[in-house]
Amino acid sequence: MTSTRYYTRREMLALGASAVVTTAASTAINSASAQSVTAPVLSRAIPRSGEKLPVIGLGTAIIFDIGSDTVQRAERTKVIHTLVDGGAKLIDTAPSYGTAESVVGDLLADMKVRDKVFLATKVRSNDNNAFAAQMKESQKRLRTPKFDLMQMHNVGFLDRAMVASQLAILREWKAQGVLRYIGVTHSQDQPRANERLIELLRNDKLDFIQVNYSMAERSVEERLLAVAAENGTAVLCNLPFARAALFRAVQGKPVPDWAKAEFDAPTWGQFFLKYLLAHEAINAVLPGTDKVEYMVDNLNAARTRLPNAAQRKRMVEFIGQV
Repeated sequence: MTSTRYYTRREMLALGASAVVTTAASTAINSASAQSVTAPVLSRAIPRSGEKLPVIGLGTAIIFDIGSDTVQRAERTKVIHTLVDGGAKLIDTAPSYGTAESVVGDLLADMKVRDKVFLATKVRSNDNNAFAAQMKESQKRLRTPKFDLMQMHNVGFLDRAMVASQLAILREWKAQGVLRYIGVTHSQDQPRANERLIELLRNDKLDFIQVNYSMAERSVEERLLAVAAENGTAVLCNLPFARAALFRAVQGKPVPDWAKAEFDAPTWGQFFLKYLLAHEAINAVLPGTDKVEYMVDNLNAARTRLPNAAQRKRMVEFIGQV
């Protein structure tokens, strides 16, 4: 299977930038990371249950596909410690992310923090027997008998009858206590995916949906987020930096002073995340990172003020001009 290459913030800082620019940008992030470290991370209630979930999570695509590499595993361990110690808990993975599930499972077991993590993974198959078998394999790889969230992955490739039958399987597993929440994801051709998700939201009582949402991909704002809110479904955002396209767009440019003064966004990472978090239908964002300083920066985006509607409009206009 062909994988899409995701770039970390560290890599994007290096692309086309001199050592001086890279050092300056890293210094700015490290300085911003020190702010408001005692303030709590914003949490929002999962609509179906009222359970509070911190709005900053950790995505594991590509970045946790590291196999048995001990150096990289040590880096990822520090990132997870930073997430948990910083007051967040959501980690999202999938069988299709290479070795990511196994790596996450091993690290959580070694760190003895499984009970402190909200663990989400995914399942995808066009065969119901294989569907159930895949979830059992995820139990082994993640070294856990239970999942906090199981998501049907990219439901657009399944016909309606198959989606219905597989949601029934998930409900059985939920009734047995193996799953706490059920969701679906759809990230291929997001504008078209929105219509499929709206259909599912109106026909099925889904606990979660996961979508592509960033300042570079805002189609979910047109109708999907409102429908999710109306139907009591939590929303997770993947690709909040649009596969680093947003960092490429602002490379070498300072964060505008008004963003720092009006809603406490000293870094571009916080600028991009705060835009998403300011939408109350969003329960959590899932940026991936392999560096502690970026994990801290992500957490700090949810510790301070968020932009209001007028400020969000100004943010869109600003990014549209860079």
